[in-house]
Parts: sequence; C-alpha cells; structure tokens
Amino acid sequence: MELLGFRPKYITFDCYGTLTNFQMNDTVRPLIEGVIPPEHTDRFLKDFRAYRIDEVLGEFKLYPLVLRDSWQRTCNRWRIQFKPSDVDAIVAAVGTWGPHADVPEPLAKLAAHYPLVILSNAVDHILAGNVAKLGVDFHRVFTAEQAGAYKPRYQAFEYMLDQLDVDREEILHVSSHIWYDVIPAHELGIKHKVYVNRGYDPSTPYYEYAETTDLTGVPDLLGL
Repeated sequence: MELLGFRPKYITFDCYGTLTNFQMNDTVRPLIEGVIPPEHTDRFLKDFRAYRIDEVLGEFKLYPLVLRDSWQRTCNRWRIQFKPSDVDAIVAAVGTWGPHADVPEPLAKLAAHYPLVILSNAVDHILAGNVAKLGVDFHRVFTAEQAGAYKPRYQAFEYMLDQLDVDREEILHVSSHIWYDVIPAHELGIKHKVYVNRGYDPSTPYYEYAETTDLTGVPDLLGL
C-alpha cells in the first residue's frame, strides 16, 4: 500500500505489542517454572494466548477477568493447580511494561505532525501506566472498557470512529497484530493500515496494508 501523500486526520495505534513491549511470556515463565516441564513451556504459552483470544470474543468483561479466566482454562487443560496469586502477578505486571526500544523517537516524530490516538484491549487504569511511558501526548486513548468490546470485535473500532467523528478512510491505523487489528480494520473499510511485523502473526498481504519491521518505518512511509 502506498501512503506517500496521504495525510490522515488521525493516526490510530494498537498499544500492547505495537507500542508497548508486550512481555506476557516473560511474566508467565517464572510462574510455571518447576510446574511445567521446560520442553512444554512454549506449548503452554501458546495455549494461554489462544484462551485469551477466545475470551475476548465472548461476553464482555474487564481485562483482569479475561486474564483470570484464560489462565484458569489453561491450568485446567494442563491439569495444574490454578492459583489466584498467579493471576494477581500477571495483572500487576501489565501496567509496568514500557515501550519497545524503537518506539519513542518515531512516535515523537509522528506526534509533531498528526494527532495520535490509541485503541487498546485494556482497562483504563492499567493502560494509563503504559501510555505514560510512551513519552508523547495522545489526542485520545480508547479502551475496551470504554467501548464495551475488545478487538477484533467491530464494535471496538466503531466506537473509536464515532468518538473521533471521523470517516474510516480518513485515519491511518497502525498495529503489530493481523488478527486483532488488521483483519477487522480491512473488513470495516479502514483503507489505510500499517502492519508493524514484530513476529506475532504471519504477513497476510490480502488485507492490503503497508508493512514495516518496527515503528521507525512508519514516518518514512508517510514521507516524514
């Protein structure tokens, strides 16, 4: 996708994984050390990710409850003890995560030219800690708590568009997640998209986006 010459009214971002370094696996590994055989750790982590995906598609609940229920389902699958203290440790860790190393400089460059917006699968009070570490002022920060829905639900994107009072072709949406962001944005007619390929998902060019390996490529795509 060619973005040179396009001047979006807003640049909208996914936060966790795209801007904030999503350190879930590093947080979980100490909790299962000595419980799960080392050779099965990666499979356990993939199951926990899969259950988080499944949980956000169900009836809406706040993100700490998404983590609790997906953790419990993973523990049940692996036939290990579910400990509420593990959930508490995971929830407490999320708000402490800072940006990827490649984020602050290009984000500041983008902020000098465009109003920036976040749409995140988060609750307000936890996300605030992550956003504060990004080093720029955002025009708006939207969460699943506000929208009453998680991405990839269209309701989350529609809430953002309604609140911004903007047409879907007037924004640039930037994410490192194909499944959570790029696919639903494409299906909703959000034409201008950048996939920041951090390795979470495979490239899927069918969904018509520009691609970069980290955030430093986004200003270049816009000619900044």
